[in-house]
Amino acid sequence: MRAALVGVDFGRGDFASSLEELSLLAQSAGADTIATVSCKRAKPDAALFVGSGKASELADLVVDEQLDLVIFNHALSPAQQRNLERHLKVRVVDRTSLILDIFAQRAKSHEGKVQVELAQLQHLATRLIRGWTHLERQKGGIGLRGPGETQLETDRRLLGERVKMLKARLAKLHQQRETQRRSRDRSKTFSVSIVGYTNAGKSTLFNTLTKAGAYAANQLFATLDTTSRRLFLGEAGNVVISDTVGFIRELPHQLVAAFRATLEETIHADLLLHVVDANSPVRSDQIEQVNEVLKEIGADHIPQLMVFNKIDLAALEPAVLLNEYGNIEKIFLSAKTGGGLDLLRQSIADFAIKKASEIAGIKVAPDDDDARFNIQ
Repeated sequence: MRAALVGVDFGRGDFASSLEELSLLAQSAGADTIATVSCKRAKPDAALFVGSGKASELADLVVDEQLDLVIFNHALSPAQQRNLERHLKVRVVDRTSLILDIFAQRAKSHEGKVQVELAQLQHLATRLIRGWTHLERQKGGIGLRGPGETQLETDRRLLGERVKMLKARLAKLHQQRETQRRSRDRSKTFSVSIVGYTNAGKSTLFNTLTKAGAYAANQLFATLDTTSRRLFLGEAGNVVISDTVGFIRELPHQLVAAFRATLEETIHADLLLHVVDANSPVRSDQIEQVNEVLKEIGADHIPQLMVFNKIDLAALEPAVLLNEYGNIEKIFLSAKTGGGLDLLRQSIADFAIKKASEIAGIKVAPDDDDARFNIQ
């Protein structure tokens, strides 16, 4: 599918990296990017988002390049999307719809599919009017005379019923997860959740640590379904490690809400491994975006261990950094080559032992064991 990407620079954040990210999202969704159009504005145009002049330029580009799709790097209102489609005479997709589409392609588990469908329907409900040319025609004719609902009212009602059913199904799945979690809590198993920006290498790290064989690829949102595995760490015993969906800037709120059940693995974890792409020039911004989502789902109070991955690409050495209190704060490793993984295993074990000691009522003070680490 031939597509053009459109980005508007409002003078906030790193515009170039955001546009580059949109290109990766489009590629992940299966679009072939033919052209990228950008412009600067103080604020969005109420009717066409980019303004009439730029919209006309886009319309010419659609014709000249025989495009099938125009993808905006922003959330469009239903009216803006409708106006743009009339003006450009091709389908217009905003950033939210694009991410939802990728999630729909990638969801594998029953729960993941339910969550994605719920998010899509909630998004569709705000722009349902777009799909119908016969909106205000009453149902009628022989065999079709009914209660006098318009097609739009019928569709809204059916959509509402479907949303209600999906929410009930998710609530049931949530109860099952709670039962599993309570069982784990009773056994006092230390739980670790891997979080981070999409494509930071979370699944590769998860696979290397647990030999789980979870799907990992150099693409955005390769993982949607939470996978959990046990990992034995010597004197610390068994810990449970969970791989979770990646975060991204402007992650649609419908997705955060729908994936809350999955993300609750994160909320109830004893430790978060916050995986960062050490080779990314915008890693600081990505760390901030992840922390924002963690705050939104109520997981910002959980201890974090920053894991700087892909050091093989960034020409860095495996290392552990301590904070001013002598606690482990950052680990530099490569999930691909395995360099630094022993440091991570030992760090997780230390957290687990400390937690077990606190539960038993024994206060553990930092000691000289940190000398075993290669601290730089």
